[in-house]
Amino acid sequence: MDFTLSDEQTAVRDLAARILSERSTPERVREVEADPGGDWFDRDLWAELAKADLLGLCLPEAHGGGGYGLFELALILEQVGRNVAPVPLYATLALGALPLARFGTDAQQAAWLPGVAAGDVVLTAALSEGGDSLPPAVPATTATADGGGWRLSGTKVLVPSAHLARRVLGPARTGGGTSTVFLVDPSAAGVTAERNTSVNLEPLTTLTFHEVELTAADVVGAVDGGAVVTGWIAAHGVAARCAIQAGVCEGALRITDSY
Repeated sequence: MDFTLSDEQTAVRDLAARILSERSTPERVREVEADPGGDWFDRDLWAELAKADLLGLCLPEAHGGGGYGLFELALILEQVGRNVAPVPLYATLALGALPLARFGTDAQQAAWLPGVAAGDVVLTAALSEGGDSLPPAVPATTATADGGGWRLSGTKVLVPSAHLARRVLGPARTGGGTSTVFLVDPSAAGVTAERNTSVNLEPLTTLTFHEVELTAADVVGAVDGGAVVTGWIAAHGVAARCAIQAGVCEGALRITDSY
């Protein structure tokens, strides 16, 4: 098999490498980490990535994207890891926008994907409920049918970029052995958030849902078809995390070799 990058892929990698190496310097990372707001978010860098069309690169062309896929996203994420860039690229694209591009309705895609490409919208997914290396096929969080909608209750942990997100993709039990993924507004009534900090200073949030009202328009994919959506997010999320870690290791080797 030929693993040589195409000219387009090489251009994507090189553009991401240039922007991130120039903008996410050690001094700038320390400045962002020292921000008393604690958002761990370099908004200037995020705006620059949007200006370069890197945030929309892997989204459908119909919604302002470039029509590329996970591999090209991995090339960008590798540079994010290499430069320890404090931006919510992993959560927004791998956990949020790409799943919406794959499973979301036309209305959901039109509502959120152009904003992602423009740098105006952060998305994420809440998959973990604690103690699970992979999201459970049938979560403990429940969504109970209520008229034409649902009421969501339960707790999700270690949610990346939830403090910045406009919407969160979250699976919930909707049947005896089935689940459904919903698009949840983290600022909605009944949602509480407790922010924690990981070892790399990235905020990871515990989201608790208490009778959060959802509508049929909030369903991502099919009702009772959540296992397919969650499995897809998990698989792509693992690949995306591996790309970041590859960049982190490459960056560490570069620093080591400089001494």
